[in-house]
Amino acid sequence: MSDSIPLQPVRHKKIHDSKQRSGCCGWCCGGRDFKPRTVWLGHPEKREHKYPRNVINNQKYNFFTFLPGVLFNQFKYFFNLYFLLLACSQFVPDLRLGALYTYWAPLGFVLAVTVIREAVEEIRCYVRDKEVNSQIYSKLTARGTVVVKSSNIQVGDLIIVDKNQRVPADMIFLRTSDKSGSCFIRTDQLDGETDWKMRLPVGCTQRLPIAADLLQTRSYVYAEEPNLDIHSFIGTFTREDSDPPVNESLSIENTLWASTVIASGTAVGVVIYTGKEMRSVMNTSHPKNKMGLFDLEVNCLMKILFVALVVLSLVMISLQHFRGRWYLHLFRFFLLFSQIVPISLRVNLDMGKMVYSLMIRKDSKIPGTLVRASTIPEQLGRISYVLTDKTGTLTKNEMQFRRLHLGTVSYGMDSMDEVESHVFSAYTQTPASQDKPPSTAPKIRKTVSVRVHEAVKAIALCHNVTPVYESHGPDSTDRAEAEQNYEDACRIYQAASPDEVSLVQWTECVGLTLVGRDQSSMQLRTPGGHILNFSILQVFPFTYESKRMGIIVKDESTGEITFYMKGADVVMMGIVQYNDWLEEECGNMAREGLRVLVVAKKSLTEEQYQDFETRYNQAKLSVHDRSLKVATVIESLEMEMELLCLTGVEDQLQVDVRPTLEMLRNAGIKVWMLTGDKLETATCTAKNAHLVTRNQDIHIFRTITNRGEAHLELNAFRRKHDCALIISGDSLEVCLKFYEYEFMELACQCPAVVCCRCAPTQKAQIIRLLQQRTRKLTCAVGDGGNDVSMIQAADCGVGIEGKEGKQASLASDFSITQFKHLGRLLMVHGRNSYKRSAALSQFVIHRSLCISTMQAVFSSVFYFASIPLYQGFLVIGYSTIYTMFPVFSLVLDKDVKSEVAMLYPELYKDLTKGRPLCFKTFLIWVLISIYQGGIIMYGALLLFDSEFVHAVAISFTSLILTELLMVALTIQTWHWLMIVAELLSLSCYIASLVFLHEFIDVYFIITLSFLWKVTKRALWNQTDYFLTKTVLHKLFPTVTPFVA
Repeated sequence: MSDSIPLQPVRHKKIHDSKQRSGCCGWCCGGRDFKPRTVWLGHPEKREHKYPRNVINNQKYNFFTFLPGVLFNQFKYFFNLYFLLLACSQFVPDLRLGALYTYWAPLGFVLAVTVIREAVEEIRCYVRDKEVNSQIYSKLTARGTVVVKSSNIQVGDLIIVDKNQRVPADMIFLRTSDKSGSCFIRTDQLDGETDWKMRLPVGCTQRLPIAADLLQTRSYVYAEEPNLDIHSFIGTFTREDSDPPVNESLSIENTLWASTVIASGTAVGVVIYTGKEMRSVMNTSHPKNKMGLFDLEVNCLMKILFVALVVLSLVMISLQHFRGRWYLHLFRFFLLFSQIVPISLRVNLDMGKMVYSLMIRKDSKIPGTLVRASTIPEQLGRISYVLTDKTGTLTKNEMQFRRLHLGTVSYGMDSMDEVESHVFSAYTQTPASQDKPPSTAPKIRKTVSVRVHEAVKAIALCHNVTPVYESHGPDSTDRAEAEQNYEDACRIYQAASPDEVSLVQWTECVGLTLVGRDQSSMQLRTPGGHILNFSILQVFPFTYESKRMGIIVKDESTGEITFYMKGADVVMMGIVQYNDWLEEECGNMAREGLRVLVVAKKSLTEEQYQDFETRYNQAKLSVHDRSLKVATVIESLEMEMELLCLTGVEDQLQVDVRPTLEMLRNAGIKVWMLTGDKLETATCTAKNAHLVTRNQDIHIFRTITNRGEAHLELNAFRRKHDCALIISGDSLEVCLKFYEYEFMELACQCPAVVCCRCAPTQKAQIIRLLQQRTRKLTCAVGDGGNDVSMIQAADCGVGIEGKEGKQASLASDFSITQFKHLGRLLMVHGRNSYKRSAALSQFVIHRSLCISTMQAVFSSVFYFASIPLYQGFLVIGYSTIYTMFPVFSLVLDKDVKSEVAMLYPELYKDLTKGRPLCFKTFLIWVLISIYQGGIIMYGALLLFDSEFVHAVAISFTSLILTELLMVALTIQTWHWLMIVAELLSLSCYIASLVFLHEFIDVYFIITLSFLWKVTKRALWNQTDYFLTKTVLHKLFPTVTPFVA
């Protein structure tokens, strides 16, 4: 890396941010823009506009557009249209070369395969859509509860959703049957997260005696316009018939989005969005149809062959000196040599891809692997960059509490008994001292025991975890009894984050147990079995923007009001009181690979809280800029908070991550880790996983904010050699803004790159930049909803089914269950798929060029006449039943065993250069085909005695035997199906000779003379082939292995 090259700023085009929603088309919504709406409860007839029907439609076609649509999508490509024109030309008498089925049968077969495949996919899609749209729900009406299909639900309907039932449309949560006053939903099919989320009903509707009373009120919901954001909602609920009228603010906690599932109780909601306006539908992106690099290379070769076809036809006409109606002869030569561009190549490759996909799914060493994009298995064999997420991908996403740090003292796993002792002593004091805890005594230095107790208590209270009691028997009374007695064996914890669950489980281990929680209260059990009751006054959930969460609770026994908060150190440093140890210890714990949270508290008087509550409720009722106003009010509390402790949670590495990364490195694949975690944690994980080797230098890109700082830092980085790069998302954004080309040039030279604090959009941006700058194939690996954009942008997306749900898996091209399976997926299946497809395409091209060369020789010998050498079934049978099975059996061939490919990943490195199907190997196969076709045809013309039909028999039989022998001598690892294919093809040809008396003399083919001449031609061809291969091995030693 030289530092003499000046850095040039990148000039970006202005991008206009449009609010057009891709999830809705104009006709379904009347061509109108999305606007806020007023929805009256139980009165869909009062709607202001006509809203879309509540139907899910994932089909590409309908009954009338299916056949025209499929045919259009096929013939919009040049080569398919080319074959169609050739077939149609046979209806012109002057251009007809034989029977119509000679050209229409192959084209019809290709179209039939395509139409059947599309029809199967459309039928499956129709069945899935019908199943969803036909689900039955209960609707509240003036006549009582009626049954309604999902597709008949309208905006304004009051819908009852039972436990474990899918929410049919976007709704506002009005009532629940759960006595806690809240319900849980599963959102794994919406945002990819497996943890349950709590939803709260509207307060005044929950207080109604029965659900039917909803219809007796004059109430409406004011909802914002439909949009893509599934994590926020702004609206209000108004009841006009009460005195005074009730106004309540609505947020994301009051919503039930479609595609979520009710996990507890029964929910009643009012529908506000249907059909194409639902959040889930608007977020359903239609990913680009990925076309593999191999397919693009094959298309390029087909263009070269088409040019050769044109040139050969023109040469034939020119040698005729353009006599007579030369243009008709030109078109006839087009038809005669049309097999130069093989129509069967696409069918063979598509069928091969299906076989590769089946092999991947059936591999017992990577169980659970799914192929969702069967068109790009060859991509797996040419990956140069693997970009992976950290949490849940390289790590297990199973959090374990490892450290509690109080500033002056730190407790690890080996000293947790001391923490338990301090907690026990805090709750075994006299009642008088317990009523007034030491934390309220000012100006007195707290003891370690008191500080530990306050820290554990804060951790046990500051969260969004809810204990759920599961019954062990079929009787529902078991669950109620377990919940009443707080039985430990029946209790499980539910939360939106595994971090929070691990913290609450740890407090249980040290003696302070969360045993109950509902919308307004929380219960903790002390080591002595005493129940502590707390009222929940306010909860401020965690968001990716705030990076913190808070809760205000009131101790029922003392009346003390406390504001607890925990969050990332980068935001908490400006919130807590000044201290001299927070930043240093956060760094130390992060270097140990721990995820660090800072916990703080602030005591509030009754007057302070009442003032805050008034301002907070006013901000929540705002329709415009609600988020900003609410954040401003909350920030008024977040000042001079008392720092309590730091918590460290460890996310352990997945099984065999280290050997897998080493295998990828030895295969010449560079691995980049893109994570949202902080820099220190990402660095530690990279070292722990051996993504960065121990003897490798690391360059940590310092934080930059402007162009000048980026210039200096890039120059400093340019002077370093062979070092790993670690950079934060903010610094990356600045570099890409001003010095995109220079940064990517330097980053691509690094053996490993770690991007921390990386947003989902940045992950996809990095993928696209790698593709543009390097022109090499990328593979993205992730397990969460935030990895979907990266997976869809990569040339090959791999999703892992993990703790964060199935969203990444469903959006991926290949789905695996563990990161270690990626090694076998690439080294074995990717390598085999690419080499097999390369061999298959070469043999199909060889097969077509051989017969086209024989046709050219025949026409040249007979005064450049545009007369077909082979007619009727001979032409069709040659590329189908006579040679198709042996050639296609190459999809079962392999040069080395799977164990060898895994043991020597260096074998994978050669494939990234594309040698199995490069222009050199293509040219060699073209020369072999021309030579063999010419020798067969000239030999047949020299060897036949009297009748020309004998020359047809000798040449065609020699051609068939040559193809079968070429395949047999090229196979490196025999499979029993290959033997069956060879024998079956030869048997079919021999048996069909009886019915081909129109083209072949049956009596001649049973003579010894015929057998001798055919055997001589076939063996001569193979001898020449191996002599040619020996010469090529001397001239091109790196190419010859891919020729054979």
